[in-house]
Amino acid sequence: MKPIRLMAAFFTVGVWTLASRVLGFVRDILIAAYLGAGPVAEAFLIAFSLPNMFRRFFAEGAFNMAFVPMFSKKVERGEDPLGFARDAYAGLAALLIGFTLVAVLAMPWLVLAMASGFLEDERYPLAVLYGRIAFPYILFISLAALLSGLLNAIGRFAAAAAAPVLLNVLFIGALAVAGRAGWDIGLTLAWTVPAAGIAQLALVWAAAARAGFRLRLKRPRLTPELRRLAVIAFPALLAGGVVQINLLIGRQVASFFDGAVAWINYADRLYQLPLGVVGIAIGVVLLPDLSRRLGAGDTAGGRDAFNRAAEISLALTIPAAVALVVIPMPLIAVLFQRGAFGPDDTAATALAVAVYGLGLPAFVLQKVLQPLFFAREDTRTPFRYALVALVVNAVIAIGLAPSVGYIAAPLGTVLAAWTMVFQLWRGSRAMGDAARLDTRFRRRIWRIVLAAALMGALLWALNLGLGPMFGMGRLRYAALAILVGAGIGAYFALAHVLGGLPLRDIGRTLRRG
Repeated sequence: MKPIRLMAAFFTVGVWTLASRVLGFVRDILIAAYLGAGPVAEAFLIAFSLPNMFRRFFAEGAFNMAFVPMFSKKVERGEDPLGFARDAYAGLAALLIGFTLVAVLAMPWLVLAMASGFLEDERYPLAVLYGRIAFPYILFISLAALLSGLLNAIGRFAAAAAAPVLLNVLFIGALAVAGRAGWDIGLTLAWTVPAAGIAQLALVWAAAARAGFRLRLKRPRLTPELRRLAVIAFPALLAGGVVQINLLIGRQVASFFDGAVAWINYADRLYQLPLGVVGIAIGVVLLPDLSRRLGAGDTAGGRDAFNRAAEISLALTIPAAVALVVIPMPLIAVLFQRGAFGPDDTAATALAVAVYGLGLPAFVLQKVLQPLFFAREDTRTPFRYALVALVVNAVIAIGLAPSVGYIAAPLGTVLAAWTMVFQLWRGSRAMGDAARLDTRFRRRIWRIVLAAALMGALLWALNLGLGPMFGMGRLRYAALAILVGAGIGAYFALAHVLGGLPLRDIGRTLRRG
């Protein structure tokens, strides 16, 4: 894949991810309106986080970090990639079926591990019930993740990127029907989760079949390739476990403060928009591309791919981070403050958004730096780094909670992310030219930072001037549109004038992609 096609693929994934995240906003706005930050909302959010946590642990984390480089190299060399994919699919399915059965039986203990603060009130039995209904989602979405990795490795990004849209479409439809029919909102949401997993799996399975990779369930067998896959995946599995422990620490801290699980979830939704559009899109495209280039000995091409990924990631992420830090209150008030979600909820969520904004560049840089290791089938080094980040997160989140409250959880997450980035950056220095920053990146990065800083000053001033409009009912939507539109326009104009992100580069990518 040529660099220009790499960027075109990034935009393909980014556009679909943007659609998914926008629909995710609509979903969460509806959940906030119906349930606010109350016990049903918190119980469902914990229940839904369980299969998602293990999905990242098994499929999108350890398994795909090992599977995608191996599969990409087999495609490059013509070494029966279909047979390898079928064996991996069968092995993952067998593992997950057994794990799902155990998890459903152990749900009371899993909920306790996620949110022990729920134990003494009504949130606990609700979370156990919703968790047992929702957990089979892990089987369907993990198999979908494997198929998505396969599609990405052969350069077909659209179906895999579009699949998450189905999840949010089904949630929005279910909430609309439940609201009109008077159904129990919590149960409706819980049952929608596995239904969405089936829909996502069906979409990517059909896309893989059209691409010549028709995978089906069969009796798993431990081939030499799967043994090697397991050897590579095991350190990534441990690293994924460390990441999930980090999330558990945050949720545990939040569960001891009423409403905090919901506040952090809604804040997470906001910063996940730019993270998904930029960071996840870059990570999805960059890993198979680097794997192919390194497999073919193309060091120069690998360096160019890495630098362009880092450049576009920071060019789009730094201004988003500045906006989250400067104007979190109007963002949360307009998007979520209605129905059961009141002004106090807005203030608490906005504070978490501002903290996450400080960590947004680090979250994205991890997605850019980790493929340098995974493409070389090195999963041990990121695991060691993740252990250090875990210690940082635990010390900050648990140590500061008694004095600063729930906000200690996002503080720990952000500082752990920057710790991880520092270690990945330092470790990549030993990789030679493929991991070095080129002249173009060094010339543009400070211009990007300056343009984002000037945009932030403009947003601050505009927010002060538009302040009265945010208290005028429907006029608040116009005020937010002006604020966001002015920020976007100002940043791209400044970045173009300063030379940080020339608009001709974007136009050339879109025309030739």
